[in-house]
Amino acid sequence: MLVGASLGGLAALAAESLRPEPVSRALVLVDVGPRIETAGATRIVNFMLSRPDGFAPLDEAADAVAAYNPHRPRPKDTTGLRKNLRRGADGRWRWHWDPAFLSDDRRHIERDDRLDAAARNLRVPALIVRGRLSDLLSEDGVRHFLELVPHARYADVSGAGHMVAGDRNDAFSHAVLDFLATL
Repeated sequence: MLVGASLGGLAALAAESLRPEPVSRALVLVDVGPRIETAGATRIVNFMLSRPDGFAPLDEAADAVAAYNPHRPRPKDTTGLRKNLRRGADGRWRWHWDPAFLSDDRRHIERDDRLDAAARNLRVPALIVRGRLSDLLSEDGVRHFLELVPHARYADVSGAGHMVAGDRNDAFSHAVLDFLATL
């Protein structure tokens, strides 16, 4: 089974739908689909680009995440952030991604009909999970995906935003396990 969140979900959708033989037995898309909300995508890109110089202590990163996700309580223990950050030679913490991936050219957040085609071509069982507080994947975006992939299932996780598994891991895990039980 492939599980992909956000950009990883789009990569999983493309990988699963563009090959003549399935890559996996099932696909789970986490808070992403062929149609996303431009404002939500812009907010994510702006967040990821906001601190190119990184963070000195992990507390700065925790403060940035708390500002981005105001519905999620700020963790008292910041050591968990080490999984999402890397420490540079200068001692500062930076996100685990290459800033060169995002540029001032933001066409990557616009609608791309190739994603519709990929979804239409999807043949494996699929689950789309949406964080109800998400500003990236709307109810309309979910409906659009379900029209393209009528065999797909849908799980709506209340109290979660775009970072569904981080916001409500219990509900996210239950949704995935319930889906797996149907396979």
